[in-house]
Amino acid sequence: MREKAKLWHRLKPTNFLGLTVAGVINAIGVCLFLTPVNVYDGGFSGTSVLLDQYIPVAFLTQAVFLILLNVPFFLLGRKKIGTDFLIYSLYAIAIYSLCSFLINSVIPFDWSKGSPVIQDNVILGAIFGGLLSGVGSGLVIKFGGALDGIEVVALLFNKKLGLSVGTCVMIYNAVLYVIAAILPLTIGEPMMWQATLYSLIAYFIGLKTIDFIVEGLEKGKAALVITENIDELAAALSQELKRGITVLDAKGYYSGEDKKMLYMVVNRFEIARLKSIVAALDPKAFVSIIEVSEIMGTGKMYRSKKDK
Repeated sequence: MREKAKLWHRLKPTNFLGLTVAGVINAIGVCLFLTPVNVYDGGFSGTSVLLDQYIPVAFLTQAVFLILLNVPFFLLGRKKIGTDFLIYSLYAIAIYSLCSFLINSVIPFDWSKGSPVIQDNVILGAIFGGLLSGVGSGLVIKFGGALDGIEVVALLFNKKLGLSVGTCVMIYNAVLYVIAAILPLTIGEPMMWQATLYSLIAYFIGLKTIDFIVEGLEKGKAALVITENIDELAAALSQELKRGITVLDAKGYYSGEDKKMLYMVVNRFEIARLKSIVAALDPKAFVSIIEVSEIMGTGKMYRSKKDK
């Protein structure tokens, strides 16, 4: 009972609100932009659309396949992904499935000309469908879950396959798009390679959108500076950039000399100023700039004006 109490205490109502919005957005992107123009989303989302199109059973709709494909693997991977992540993910999938059902079967849209929004414009479908799908998936990640079980499948089997999670997902989607192109032959229609290519475009746009939603426009940059002029350089950087600086001990491998190294996180607009300061005070300093995707703790990259 105590564990359940702790669990419900950890789960945040604001996260469920965000997950609700995310599920609705994803359903709009897939059902109103991608599916009507025969462009497929990636992972189990795209698989559910494909199965809905080629399995002629009334109750096995896209919404049902979303549940059937995703839920077992999320439950199977519970130990690896954690209970909080599991609950958030299943909730997001339920919202996505419900909205898909409402859009496809309940709301009286006119599907006679393709999408009720873009009609039969495949380019707009790929672009805006991929964008909305990426926004939905990115928001789900932002609020602590995942919208597609294929990543959980990859997490469970990647070590046995000797592949990274990203590679497993990419291979799955490649196979999915090839199958989607070939399946029309089974009903006497020509292959749909153009739809596959448009699906790749939508998938790429979705990935970039997810990165933007999760990591933001302003990715941090970590600067490592090895210098002989440690005190003056640290003081100048701190005064000019108003950033926290950590001084680390280092040792040259060939020279065997003890050195000092500065570590600080800045935004991309401050890189030029940082280089200029370092060049002016120690032209021989070694500078390495590394991209940082997330920052936590009291030394955050962005501060409010009153903190500066």
